[in-house]
Amino acid sequence: MRDAVSLLLRADGLTVAAFASAAAFLESAAVQRPGCLVLDVRMPGMSGLDLQKQLQTRGCRTPILFMTGHGDVPMAIRAMKAGAFDFWRSRFQGETLLKRVREALALDARQRALQAIRAEAAAHLALLSPREREVLDRVAAGQYNKVIAAELGISLSTVEIHRKRVMEKLQAESLSDLIRVLTLLSDGE
Repeated sequence: MRDAVSLLLRADGLTVAAFASAAAFLESAAVQRPGCLVLDVRMPGMSGLDLQKQLQTRGCRTPILFMTGHGDVPMAIRAMKAGAFDFWRSRFQGETLLKRVREALALDARQRALQAIRAEAAAHLALLSPREREVLDRVAAGQYNKVIAAELGISLSTVEIHRKRVMEKLQAESLSDLIRVLTLLSDGE
């Protein structure tokens, strides 16, 4: 089955790496590469569901498509609750598999792009001094500069300077840009 699926995907122009077991996959560099996984529930050694759990533990969010002749409804529910992209319990149809693999690859690309944006935003946030962070938190909470100055025991002009530096370091041109950056970071947690 592994060879047939690999051949189908290659024939459609996709790059394929096939592994004889979950352990072989986990030992490879493929774990970090962009893509998706097509797994069976039953595999030599570690099951597909156990591999899914192992990948989650490692923080890997690669989309997983389960394709099995041995699955049942509880297995499908378990896989989907754990974040599987798809699960089907029958002989695969080539066009359906190709369509779902392409959709999973597109999802992976979007997730990786968002992850890169979040990493960049986090790096910019790390540039803030503790005082700039205090000002940022209060600006994000909707406080006016005068209120921030009073709460922090600093002058209004100092608040304005810190606020300007925050905007520059976070590459925000407006308050809505600033909130967007913070929302992006909080959604990634």
